[in-house]
This record gives sequence, C-alpha cells and structure tokens, in this order.
Amino acid sequence: MSLLSVFNTEQIQIPQLVAASAAGRLRQRFFQLLERAEKGDHSSQVIDLFLVTLIILSTVAIVLESVGSLYENYASVFFLFEVYTVSIFTLEYLMRVWCCVESAPAGSNHLVFRLKYMFSAAALIDLVAILPFYLMLGGFVVRGDMRFLRMFRLLRVFKLTRYSAAFDILAQALKENARSLAAAFFILLMVMLVAATGMYYFEHEAQPEAFSSIPASMWWAFATLTTVGYGDITPVTAGGKMFGALITVLGLGMVALPTGILASAYTEQLRRRSERYRRQADHALQDGILSELELHELEELRKTLGLDKNIAREILGYEKKNSDAPESEHCCPHCGRPVQ
Repeated sequence: MSLLSVFNTEQIQIPQLVAASAAGRLRQRFFQLLERAEKGDHSSQVIDLFLVTLIILSTVAIVLESVGSLYENYASVFFLFEVYTVSIFTLEYLMRVWCCVESAPAGSNHLVFRLKYMFSAAALIDLVAILPFYLMLGGFVVRGDMRFLRMFRLLRVFKLTRYSAAFDILAQALKENARSLAAAFFILLMVMLVAATGMYYFEHEAQPEAFSSIPASMWWAFATLTTVGYGDITPVTAGGKMFGALITVLGLGMVALPTGILASAYTEQLRRRSERYRRQADHALQDGILSELELHELEELRKTLGLDKNIAREILGYEKKNSDAPESEHCCPHCGRPVQ
C-alpha cells in the first residue's frame, strides 16, 4: 500500500470520526435533557417542567372531553390541543428511543438495546399514550371503538412516574416482590371461586336471578371478599347467611395479605435507601469535615434515592455526631482499650 493511499484513507476517516463524535455528544446531551433533571442543569429542569405540565393539561383535556356540552362547543380546540400534545409526545418517544443507548453497558449492541428499551414499561406507556391518536387518524378502527381507544389516552398520567423518585421506590418494591404478590392474588382468586361456588349452591333455588350460575355469583364473592359490600346481592337462606358470614371474616385476612406484602416491601426499600445514604455520609465524614462537593454529592444521592429531607438530615446529624465524639467515648473506661 502506498503512502498516498494511506493518507487518502485517513482523510476519509477523520470527517467520519468527527461526525460520529459530534452525534455522540448530541445524543448524550439529549439523554441528559430527557432524564430527570440534575441540580444546576436549568435546561433539563425547564424541559421536565414543560413535559409534566403538558401531561397534566392533556389529562385534564381528556377528562373535559367527556362533558358533552363542552366537547360540542370546543371540539376544534380539543382536537388542535390533542394534535399538539401528541406531536410533542411522539417527538419525546422517538428521542428517548434514540438516546436510550447512553445507559447501555459498554460493548452492547445498540439495536438490541433499543428494542429492549421499547418493550420496557416506561416506553410502552409512552407508546400507548400516542398510539390511539394515530389509529383513529388513520381510520384503522371503526367509530364504535373510538371511545374505547380514547380511554387509553388517560394512561398518559403514568408518564408522571418518570419524574418522581417515590414511584421508583414503589416500582422496585413491586418488582422484587412480584412472585409473593402473584401468589397472594392467586390464593385470593381461589378463595373467591370457592365462595362463588358455595353461595351458588346455597342461594340458587331461592334467588335464581341473582345467583343464576357460578360466574354470576363471582360478583357477590368479589364484593364480599374485598369488604366493599355493595349490598345489591345478599343471601336470604340460613345456610347462605352462615356461609356469607364465614366468607366475610375470611375476606378481612385475604385482602390484608397483598396489602401487607406491599407495605413491607415499600418499608424495606426505604430502609435500604436510608442505609445506603448513611454509608455514604459515614464515608464523607471520615475526615470529620464535609466539603461543599461532598454536601452536593449527598444531596444528589438523597434526590436519587427519594429520601425525605428530614430523614436525610437526621441521618447526617447522627453520623456527624458520632464522628465528632471524643476518642475516650470509644474506649473502655476501666482499661482504656478501644471498644471493638
């Protein structure tokens, strides 16, 4: 290979590398703008505020559309606002799919990672929030199904979960305890089936319309086990009343089971996050001094973990008090040796 050919090859590659580097920086910046804003990034904070406001206004508009008189008088306004919001949300969705590879592990295939992201819960919510508009606009649904599709637009409200650390805690708790919750709901379903079957045999002859079949009796079982007690269907026979009382008592424990699992999981998540913050605070206080940088890092960690300011302040105060304790407090008062 001649020196001239090598030089020409380098001339071709340099602009490509520069373009790729510029595209990478642009993608990284868009990723930062679309993710939850960090302290000091005013552009990202403005975009977050804009998107949150648009989600809320869009949800309010969808609700107001159901008022017949309002929709008749302002149908064009509702439609134009829907076009505007869908345009913004579509652009956001496409940008998130493009930028998501910034969080991909090193060396991973970008196409595979993008496909994986598109099937994540957050991306599916973004897609479902805009899909009904395009289906209705393209005429892919009959008129009778439009109201059903419009209902899916309300899923846009779940886009707000992206901007709240508290929702992250709940989502993590649900993810880690999915099997336990599934088992609890399966047991609840089995008990509901037994309750519906028993009430059908006790009440079918006395109330053939209310308890016409086991599936029809499931409504009574659901209302009783969840302790809602609508009272639209009640047993009238002695056996039915006794069986109903047993199911009512059983329902108190059955409904509390998944609630208890979720509450315990949420508390455990808070404990883990508090412990992580405590370890970071303890590490920062090893020299007995908190610098401005360390305070900033602790504040960013608090926001990321979704901890309340008062809880973080208590943890930091406790760790600082321990770090300021005199050496004698950590020694045996009799022999003077350090306490292990």
